Amino acid sequence: MWYLLLGTRGGPNRRRILDELVRSPANAHQLASALGLDYRTVRHHLRLLEKNGAVSRPVGNAYAAPYEVAASTAAYLETVATSHPHRGGLVPSKSSSGAVRRTAMRAPGGNP
Repeated sequence: MWYLLLGTRGGPNRRRILDELVRSPANAHQLASALGLDYRTVRHHLRLLEKNGAVSRPVGNAYAAPYEVAASTAAYLETVATSHPHRGGLVPSKSSSGAVRRTAMRAPGGNP
């Protein structure tokens, strides 16, 4: 699972898709719209997630069938979120006074 989400260039988009599916099951069109991604990009990531057992389509492969996060993946995401210091896309950093505050993570390339 680590490689699927963090070890590849598409990992951040796959994580966003999983985060959206944790909130509510959705099909590829709904995910593309909610995340502001191209439909084909979402389909590509969903195929990889499904191939690796991270998501499933409990009602079958009918057109527009919603995807759900697999139970094992949901448990993994919950464990990572509660035990990892970078939870929620925020990174702890110290201010000049020494107090810890949370700042948004920067995207690769230095852009926020």
